[in-house]
Amino acid sequence: QVQLRESGPGLVKASQTLSLTCTVSGGSIRTSYYYWGWIRQSPGKGLEWLGAINNVGVTYYSPSLKSRTSISRDTSKNQFTLQLSSVTPEDTAKYYCARAGVGPKGGPATTPDEYDYWGQGTQVTVSS
Repeated sequence: QVQLRESGPGLVKASQTLSLTCTVSGGSIRTSYYYWGWIRQSPGKGLEWLGAINNVGVTYYSPSLKSRTSISRDTSKNQFTLQLSSVTPEDTAKYYCARAGVGPKGGPATTPDEYDYWGQGTQVTVSS
């Protein structure tokens, strides 16, 4: 029922900001008590959780990327976005948006397998 789709540039230059948008249909991003997250995967690596935003707009970030990551939302468009600044070629990956329920400790799910609905994913390449 819930569908998510990612959109944004597929190529970003090093040192610039990577910006992606997730458009949600079949459900509201304001519905309690879901978290709307961003996850990425690079070749030869596992899935990496980047962060999430909850149903009232509170954000959560992976500690390793917190200084470069910003997640926001536009409730009128039922969209949420990812901005990753100062990118390098190591940020090249396939980026997914996904939805999860409340985590076991009452916060966001930080493990990819806890997310039940996923977008198709979009490949982003960072050029140097």
